[in-house]
Amino acid sequence: MTADRTGALLVVGDVVTDVVARHRGPLAPGTDTAAVIRTLPGGAGANVACWAAHAGCCDVRLLGRVGADTAQWQRRELVAAGVRPRLVLDAEVATATVICLVDMDAAAERTFLTDSGAALRLEPADWSDTLLDGVARLHLSGYLLFSESSRALAAVALRAARARGVPVSLDPASTGFLRALGTERFLAFAEGLDVLLPSRDEACLLAGLPDPADAAAALSRFVPLVVAKLGADGALLARSGDVLARVPAVPATPRDTTGAGDAFTGAFLAALVAGAGVEDAAAQGCRAGARAVELTGGRPPARK
Repeated sequence: MTADRTGALLVVGDVVTDVVARHRGPLAPGTDTAAVIRTLPGGAGANVACWAAHAGCCDVRLLGRVGADTAQWQRRELVAAGVRPRLVLDAEVATATVICLVDMDAAAERTFLTDSGAALRLEPADWSDTLLDGVARLHLSGYLLFSESSRALAAVALRAARARGVPVSLDPASTGFLRALGTERFLAFAEGLDVLLPSRDEACLLAGLPDPADAAAALSRFVPLVVAKLGADGALLARSGDVLARVPAVPATPRDTTGAGDAFTGAFLAALVAGAGVEDAAAQGCRAGARAVELTGGRPPARK
């Protein structure tokens, strides 16, 4: 499929308030654990959009759903990051909130506590085919698949994009939610995609294989291009059942791994929109992922 390389990137996905608590060592049950706590804008979909804009994509758009509690703040943060948001205001529930527990003594590994709030209440009525006007690529957050209404929206968006010849990518988002959804249901949806961007664990879970290279190769029989994000091991690309290339990681000192995969995805898609080849795009994704782990939270540094 073809699209205008100078067009926009449209991201459809979650907008979240992140409460990031950075602590050292195991949590102390029944008492206090000292931590550095910050409230930051986040969400996989919103993070991808912000990193794409940070990587130089000049027209990044985002469709998401938020509650009245943080709507103005979320919009302001997105605009400041260079994103054009279309935020549906939910009158019944609050904006999604995620508590990110980051263990500074365990390679900045994180654990999430998630209240999906308004994020997964996106529905087909929130979609308009005019959202695709001038769009070169559509990216769907995998979190959309984890509720009936937002899954229906994702299906509508996917059909509309395919009708216009707009390539569609998706990040599976969460092994926990994938298990609850079921890998067969996920793969049935994925057959309509052009690019799948799983993490190591997501690729292995979806393919039912322990080795990420084998898993990516197997998944590329369902989706034309699979880009497996392997963290400190870089990334690998698979197409038509074979590993196409391996891209090395960029050295970094982890501070908070929240959003590293989103950073990779945003920079990767920005590069594709600009006309880069997939290997060069993956290399740019690795650079963005390395930058992301050195920051707190899932968004790129503020524009100056």
